Amino acid sequence: MEYGTEMTPYAFYWIVFIVIAILSYSVQGNLNRKFKKYSKVPTRDGSSGYEVACRMLADNGISNVKVTCVDGQLTDHYNPENNTVNLSHDVYYGRSMMAAAVAAHECGHAVQHARQYAPVKMRSALVPVVQFSSKIVTWVLLAGILMVEAFPGLLLAGIVLFAMTTLFSFVTLPVEIDASSRALAWLKHTTRSDKETMESAQDALKAAAYTYVVAAISSLGTLIYYIMIYSSRRS
Repeated sequence: MEYGTEMTPYAFYWIVFIVIAILSYSVQGNLNRKFKKYSKVPTRDGSSGYEVACRMLADNGISNVKVTCVDGQLTDHYNPENNTVNLSHDVYYGRSMMAAAVAAHECGHAVQHARQYAPVKMRSALVPVVQFSSKIVTWVLLAGILMVEAFPGLLLAGIVLFAMTTLFSFVTLPVEIDASSRALAWLKHTTRSDKETMESAQDALKAAAYTYVVAAISSLGTLIYYIMIYSSRRS
């Protein structure tokens, strides 16, 4: 390759930044549109998100998980530390297929933990490492870039720390996809959905899954950027 035709780390960074920014904006906008659209599609039997969550947990033999209501929009999550399925106000009280799909998805995570789903165990094992690395990785990377020629090992350490967050992002993908699969399978065999409403639930959860895909791609792009910096400064 001729001199000057190689992509610099900074050019790569700006390309990745622009692409990810566009993707993130598009995916988030699509998710918000889907949320509004399917929030108008009622569940077949009029069940609320709370009722859907309680029924799915019971049908899977899970009695030690509590369903709670939390503030905010799209703040729904399962907390394995205190065994709670936390649903936002619109999902908890909503009687739409969007609310049912989100509630069932979060319960899917509770089922994963109860069944000891392998990717969940791996993700849980990474949590302490990611929590630690997230506190110091920015400063380690910054110091490593500034002092890469004198202390190359510092930047390399930062790259390893950041690689843990990237790995975490990719391990999260099968966890989220499986939770949605469990949710859809359960909804399909209840009286809360028919063919039309199931298509709504599938489309809604697919839109939510894209946010995790973009996050993983963004993390990988950033990791490659730091590796390029390390390689260019060391060459």
